[in-house]
Amino acid sequence: MRMVSPLLDNRSDYTVVTLDSGLRFVHVHRDTVAEIFGVATRVGSRDELPGHYGLAHFVEHTIFKGTHKRRASSIINCMETVGGELNAYTTKEETFVYSIFPRGNASRATSLIADLVKDSEFPDAELDKEREVVADEIDSYLDTPSEAVFDDFDDLVFAGSPLGHNILGDRESLMTFNSAVCRGFLDRFYRVPNMTVFYLGGESVATVARLIDRHFAGLRDGAVERTESVPPVIEGFDETRGDGSNHQGHTVMGARIPSLFSPERHAFALLNNMLGGPGMNSRLNVALRERRGLVYSVESSLAMYTDCGLMAIYFGCNPEDTARCRRLVDSELRRMADNMLTPAALQRAKRQYIGQLTVSTASSEQTILSAARSLLLRDKVITPADIAASIESLTPADLHAAASTLRPANFSTLTLT
Repeated sequence: MRMVSPLLDNRSDYTVVTLDSGLRFVHVHRDTVAEIFGVATRVGSRDELPGHYGLAHFVEHTIFKGTHKRRASSIINCMETVGGELNAYTTKEETFVYSIFPRGNASRATSLIADLVKDSEFPDAELDKEREVVADEIDSYLDTPSEAVFDDFDDLVFAGSPLGHNILGDRESLMTFNSAVCRGFLDRFYRVPNMTVFYLGGESVATVARLIDRHFAGLRDGAVERTESVPPVIEGFDETRGDGSNHQGHTVMGARIPSLFSPERHAFALLNNMLGGPGMNSRLNVALRERRGLVYSVESSLAMYTDCGLMAIYFGCNPEDTARCRRLVDSELRRMADNMLTPAALQRAKRQYIGQLTVSTASSEQTILSAARSLLLRDKVITPADIAASIESLTPADLHAAASTLRPANFSTLTLT
């Protein structure tokens, strides 16, 4: 194996390794009672073809249903019998499969995860059972307007792009997924250049690297061909859907922003945190909830993809208050765009953001998943210390330049009633 240098900083417990097979591996040393091992693959819902929407998520669900060596019952018991658990999730651009387990079981976890991504067979009988589970998940999601509104909004703002459709897919596509379709998807995307292995725990880098070399031997190699293109910027829209049967109106307002690789991404991240981040002192929470009691929930969020990004503002309120809430959101957007932050205000915002970032590092799971995603998409690990340094370097002019692109006229809006 060869070490990637230089290391991120002199105090870092992050180590990045490229194994002789070409497989990338991020190791985070933590002397903890619970360890984490898994695989991140650069494949998600935007990689699906028309007629196969939901396939990435379905493969993630059914990758546990049997391999050449293990039946489904053996897979679910492998980590559970030692007190561990298996986890997986799919986004628009990546899929994670991993296990959290008591210290001392790294070999067991490595063997299992490698078997899943290399040799899953997707037995049709097991697929039929899981199909019903996913169908119920789709129905449950559609019955939750506060979640469904985001998918409907994405369909509009990313019209004509694979980024637009629901990650879960639809019942029609779901019924077409069989063993051959799932295995073909695995063979196409679960390849060495398209994957990152990750581990957090007390085992040494060398020990885990040997386990990976042993168990992942024979993993498919070769480049992954992609057909994706940058989603076109569509004309703005302002739509209301529904028959008024919901007790609340659910509104999403969104604007296109730069991608995950943009040098302006840190400015947008800090603006988002100030506007509608998790703090109760966010501008939108103060304006809509604390001062006026108009909403139970209001938030803003960033989705930064490899070629574009989206800021989304969500609030749920009594339908008769929707127009007033929108005016208040517009007012906050204009205030951020028209007024440059003072150095003191900027410093307070930085301190809060970096403090939240520091607290997040207490979660081992969040730490290693973030590191793995960074290596998967960027070919290097961006640590919390790196992010904090980038936030600290921002100037009032940086924030003002980003805020100037977030005027109300640049936002599209969808309300479900």
